[in-house]
Amino acid sequence: MHTIRRNAITALFALASTTPIYAMPIVSAALAADKAIHVGILSSGDLENRGDLEKALIRGLREQGYVEGKNLVIERRYSGARPEQIPQFARELAGMKLDAIITTCSPSTRAAKQATTSTPIVMAAVSDPVGQGFIASLAKPGRNVTGRASQAEELLAKRLELLSAFISKTTTIAVLVNANNPVHALGWQRLESAAQQLNLKLMRVDVRGGDGIVAGMEFAAGAHAGAVFLMPDDPLFYNLRVRIVELAAKYHMADFYWASDFVEAGGLMSYGENLGDSYRGAAAYIDKVTQGADPAILPVAQPTRFELVVNLKTAKALDIKSPDSILLRADKVIE
Repeated sequence: MHTIRRNAITALFALASTTPIYAMPIVSAALAADKAIHVGILSSGDLENRGDLEKALIRGLREQGYVEGKNLVIERRYSGARPEQIPQFARELAGMKLDAIITTCSPSTRAAKQATTSTPIVMAAVSDPVGQGFIASLAKPGRNVTGRASQAEELLAKRLELLSAFISKTTTIAVLVNANNPVHALGWQRLESAAQQLNLKLMRVDVRGGDGIVAGMEFAAGAHAGAVFLMPDDPLFYNLRVRIVELAAKYHMADFYWASDFVEAGGLMSYGENLGDSYRGAAAYIDKVTQGADPAILPVAQPTRFELVVNLKTAKALDIKSPDSILLRADKVIE
């Protein structure tokens, strides 16, 4: 080993032994820069709709010491308007023997898991990965899948409670359910139970595809629903969020979502994790698995902070008075 190389390594270990834990990423980034990594992104969406989320992931990777074009190569596979391509894209990425595959939702995680049992798979924000069979447990995933799990299904009751502050008890709430999303079938049971406790009336509206969303919203309006509640963790709904928000406004429905991206697009209110933060946090997992960590024993993280976002402009358009109790709790108010 060259003297210069030996001295550099010695200096790094000396720095690590004297540096506080909160400053340790500096050392990690220095070590990461020594090794180029080759990863894939598998997403049920398109880059136009998910560009901000990818930017958050790239920012997180940069913080870990990886820079695209320098020591980071990314293979991007976005299905766009053809989600049926996801299994094919998953097989393509699996055949490349990458250092890791980043998945952005339940469908992409399922496809990646079916395509490979060896390449590490890092989830960015996936609902109930244990219930869906992606991992054995949060503490010990037990397979080649790790990363970040959302708590979307666990927050359903809380979301319904927050929505109830904006509507009367007699208001019918249309719940949009993606019939092709297995997570929604499980979540619906939780939501029904919460609605009974809150004495709220739900109307389940199953949809399939973009045309199904339009027809579903039209049906809900015809049934005199005064509010719409979207089941979470769904790439179809996320990718068509602007259209959904427009339909809610057209039919004068109070609309509630799991991600602030919908409220930024004009929706009334959301409660949930910040998706950008979750994608950024997934970068730490990519660093770990590409440096040799075993995903089977790398605990899956869950968000610890949830944000409440309210759009007062939308509330005014709907002629809804935003309760002071909600506004005081809100992390962000759009005026």
